[in-house]
Amino acid sequence: MQPTPEEDAVSSAETAADTTADPSVRTTPALRRHHGNGPVFFVIGTLVAVLCAIGWGYSVMSYSGLGGGVYHQVVRISAPTPDEATISYEVNSKNGAECLIVARDDRFVEVGQVRSTVEGGNRMVTTTVETVRQAATVEVASCREQGSQD
Repeated sequence: MQPTPEEDAVSSAETAADTTADPSVRTTPALRRHHGNGPVFFVIGTLVAVLCAIGWGYSVMSYSGLGGGVYHQVVRISAPTPDEATISYEVNSKNGAECLIVARDDRFVEVGQVRSTVEGGNRMVTTTVETVRQAATVEVASCREQGSQD
């Protein structure tokens, strides 16, 4: 039975390696002819990997988020009556922000919303939302810099 090309390359490489005079030098001429004599592929692959790592690091370091420079954190919510719900939240922005507050019922249906304007800096804000029925939760849907486009 004839050997496959892979078996033939391996056996010729093994016999060439076994017949060398110096046992510390193991050349494989069949494999060298097939893959080239220099470390060109290794150098090119290493350069590509380094460039990808530098590009990835730069993109991670320069990412500023989708919300711009406005950060908010909900502190307290309450829905004492079926007609209104309140939310207290903290907003940190450079030049002021416009926040959208949404109230939802127990089935996550929107029952009220209001836009709130907040001055620049770190501010604590309490907003009341008029609702059409009892709200189960109130959330800050978004906060954007004042004057930004929707």
